[in-house]
Amino acid sequence: MDAKRELVDLLLEDAREDTETMARQLGRSQAEVEEMLDDLEAEGSILGYQAVVDWGKVDEDHVTAEVELNLELDRDTTYVQVANRIAKFDEVTALHLVSGDYDFDVTVEAESMRAVSMFVSEQIAPIPEVTQTVTHFVMKTYKNRGIEFTERDDDDRLSVSP
Repeated sequence: MDAKRELVDLLLEDAREDTETMARQLGRSQAEVEEMLDDLEAEGSILGYQAVVDWGKVDEDHVTAEVELNLELDRDTTYVQVANRIAKFDEVTALHLVSGDYDFDVTVEAESMRAVSMFVSEQIAPIPEVTQTVTHFVMKTYKNRGIEFTERDDDDRLSVSP
C-alpha cells in the first residue's frame, strides 16, 4: 500500500495522533510523515480535520436531516453550478450527487426541526432547478464516519439461567 494512503488511513482512525506516533506506526521518520501531511494538504487530498460528535450527549438543541433533492436542469445550468449554490449555506454539512430516484443528498444541521424545515422551504426549495425536496429527520445515530455511537457493555458473557 502507498505510504500516503497508509497515513490517510491512520488519520481516519485518529486524526489527533501526533506525527511521532504515526511515524513509528508507518516505519518512517517524523520528518517524512510531516512532509507527507504537508503534501496531502497542499494537493487538496486532506481538506480538514473534524471531530465526530455525539450531539445527543453534548447539545439537545441539535437536529440533523437528510434532504433528497430532485432537479431539472436547463441547457445552461449544470449540477456543479447548483451544488456550488447549495454548498455555500452554513446549514449544509454534506452534499452528494447520487444515483437513483433523486439527484442530491444534502445533510442539513440546525438547532431545531423547525429551523431545518424553514431552511429547506426558504433557501433550498426556491432554487429554480429544484423541483422536489424530501426531508428525513435523523432520530438517532448509531454509527457515523466509522465510529459506533451505541453504549458498550464490556461484559460479553451470555446469560445463564438455571
